[in-house]
Amino acid sequence: MTSVFVFNGDRSSFPSAVFGDRASAIAWISQHGLSGTLTEYPMGEGVYDWAVKNGHFKPKRADQESSQFIQGFTSALQWHAHFQNGAQRA
Repeated sequence: MTSVFVFNGDRSSFPSAVFGDRASAIAWISQHGLSGTLTEYPMGEGVYDWAVKNGHFKPKRADQESSQFIQGFTSALQWHAHFQNGAQRA
């Protein structure tokens, strides 16, 4: 899977950075002492489609195939890490 790493700062509505590799993202977060979440996203594919295609999610009701559901969908199986003042939290 080709992916990108997206950083969302605490209490932010929009991402503040996108990186092509995890190490660069973590270095940037550390350099600036940031707090928030770094999440890996599949490139060129929505998370909903990725999760369905890989068997991580199977819609069980009609509303789980609606645009409202899909536009807010995330998967716990996406790699992610939480940061506080630039340090990764356990």
